[in-house]
Amino acid sequence: MATPRLKEKYVNEVVPQLSNKFQYKSVMQVPRLSKIVINKGIGAAVADKKLVDVGVEELTMITGQKAVATISKKAVSNFKLREGMPIGAKVTLRGNRMYEFLDRLTSVALPRVRDFRGISDKGFDGRGNYTFGVKEQIIFPEISIEKVNRISGMDITFVTTAETDAESLELLKALGLPFADSSKK
Repeated sequence: MATPRLKEKYVNEVVPQLSNKFQYKSVMQVPRLSKIVINKGIGAAVADKKLVDVGVEELTMITGQKAVATISKKAVSNFKLREGMPIGAKVTLRGNRMYEFLDRLTSVALPRVRDFRGISDKGFDGRGNYTFGVKEQIIFPEISIEKVNRISGMDITFVTTAETDAESLELLKALGLPFADSSKK
């Protein structure tokens, strides 16, 4: 199997670029992407259990890896939610599949978003991880618009080995994530 394009870019371009900028003493100190987690909460699944199966199937098509249903941990009576009910779907990507998904996300899916001006740089958690939401699953070419009966969004989390948000931001920018220019706001 061939090495993904973004993995080669990381090794050949991103590592030297970040080493120069942050003055790392070792190549092993350079932050790297460890996993991408795609999570889809399906609130209407309380009433219709089939929606979870549809969500799992969509995430599996988008990522190329089998997604799993997420189960509620607590009971919330206002939402008619009981403990142990399926309420969403998630998939964790690592290795080559992670780089291939990131490549498809930046080159195909995000440009298909209407009025796209870049993703916000406000989604960092203080530990070098970044999360942003996608409002419509139909931006991915794997999803056929004719077969979709309900448009739903998903959260995409990038887990990195970076110590700070600044290092993580530089890593994700170098890997090709199109951040909105915060100086124009």
